[in-house]
Amino acid sequence: MKIALFGAGSAQFGFGTLGDIFQSTVLKGAEVALMDINGDTLGKVHRKALEYVDAHKLEFTITATTDRKVALNGCDFVIISIEVGDRFKLWDMDWKTPMQFGVNQVYGENGGPGGIFHALRITPPIVEICDDVVDICPDATVFNYSNPMSAITSTVLRKHPGLKFVGLCHEIASLERHLPEILDTNLDNLKLRAAGLNHFSVLLEASYKDSGKDAYPDILVKAPSFFEKEPGFSEVWDYTRRTGIIPRTEGAHERWKMDVTESSRPWSDRGLFRGILETYGLLPITLDSHLGEYISWARDVADHQGILDFYEFYRHSLSNPDDAEITGKLSERVVPIMEGIITDSGYEEMAVNVLNNGVIPDFPDGVAVEVPAIIDNRGVTAVRFDSYPKGFGALIRNYAGVYDLTVDAILTGSKNLVLQAVLACPVVTKYHGMREMVDTMLDNQRQWLSYIS
Repeated sequence: MKIALFGAGSAQFGFGTLGDIFQSTVLKGAEVALMDINGDTLGKVHRKALEYVDAHKLEFTITATTDRKVALNGCDFVIISIEVGDRFKLWDMDWKTPMQFGVNQVYGENGGPGGIFHALRITPPIVEICDDVVDICPDATVFNYSNPMSAITSTVLRKHPGLKFVGLCHEIASLERHLPEILDTNLDNLKLRAAGLNHFSVLLEASYKDSGKDAYPDILVKAPSFFEKEPGFSEVWDYTRRTGIIPRTEGAHERWKMDVTESSRPWSDRGLFRGILETYGLLPITLDSHLGEYISWARDVADHQGILDFYEFYRHSLSNPDDAEITGKLSERVVPIMEGIITDSGYEEMAVNVLNNGVIPDFPDGVAVEVPAIIDNRGVTAVRFDSYPKGFGALIRNYAGVYDLTVDAILTGSKNLVLQAVLACPVVTKYHGMREMVDTMLDNQRQWLSYIS
C-alpha cells in the first residue's frame, strides 16, 4: 500500500498526519511518500519521520520527493494540504482589500470576495495534482484538507467527475467537544448528523443511543446557558499572550479553561452563532468568523472582536513550526476513513465534502456540500436527507451561485466570471467599485492569477 502526503513540508500537517498513520495497525507496512515543492522543509520532516520509525521500530517505509509524479506512482491514497505564497500576507489582502472598496466582509478565507480570490489562487495547483492522479493512479482515493474546501471540491469534481475526491474539515469536531458536556452524556451515546456547506453547516439530528430519544429539545434548552459561559477565542488569545502557552493538549486546555472562565464575555465568538440558534432553532458547528463569510447580515450581529482574536491566535499557532512533533494522539479523521475503506467497516463518518447530487434537496447538484457518509469498500457514500430546514436551506442556496461561478472562472480563466461571482455574493451590496476591486486583486496577486484574463 502507498499513501502520498502533498504539502508534507508543513510541520503541522506532515507530523500530525504521520502520527495518525503510525498508530494504525491496518496501514502497517505501507509506504508513505512525502511530497512538497520546498525541499528544505521536506527534508526536515523526512529526517524526523525516519528517526521516529526507527526509534519505535515501526513497519513503515518513508520516502520523500519534490516530484509529484514520483510521489503518485502506485498510490492507493493521496492526502493534500497545501497553500500557495505567504499564507497570512495573502489572507490579509483577501480580507482588507475588498473592505477598502466598501465590502463589509467579516473575514476572508472561504466566503466573500476574499474567499473567491483564495479559491482562484489555490485551486489550480490542486487540479494539477488531480490531473496527474487521473493519469497515474486513477483508482486512488484523494483527500483534501486545503481551503476554500467547497470551491476546491466543486472544481475538481466538475473537471474529473469519476475521481474519488473527498474534502475533509475538522470543524465538525466542535460538536464532539461541546455536546457531551451540554447533554451530560458520553459522546459514544450520541448519534449526530450535521449538513450544509463547509464552514456553514448546522446540526440536523441528535439522539441518545441508549434510549433512542431525540436529543435536540435538550440541546435547544441547555445550549444557550452553556455557550453564554463558554470561553471563546478572545479568551484563548488573551491566555496565550499572557502565558505563551497554546492550549493544545487536553491538560493545557483544562488549565486554560479554569483560568479564563470567570472573565469570559457572554457568547464570546458567537453573536452570529447565537442569532442562528435562536432564529432557526439549529445549532451551528462553527463560529462567527466562518459563518459570517456567507451571510449578508452577518456584520450586524457577528462578534468582531472574537473574529479578530481568532485570526491572531490562528496566525500565532502556525508561527512556530519547529514546535511541531510526531505524537501518538489521533489528530484528524483521514486515517479512520482509510481504515474503513480497507476493512469494509460500514461506519458513518460525521462530515465529508462531496458534490451534492441530490444529497440535500433543493440545492444544486454541481456544488459541494458537507454531509455525513458511510465508509466501506465502495469508498465514501454520502448520507442523503429527505428534507432540509427551509430557513437555513435558503441561506446556503444564497451562496450556491457564488461557488458555481467561481468554479467556472477557475476552469475558464474568465475575469468577467470572477466579477460575476463577486456580484452574486450575498456580502457584496454594491456595484460601483467592484470591477476596480477585481482588477486590483488580480494585479496584486498576478503571480498566482496570471491565467485569469
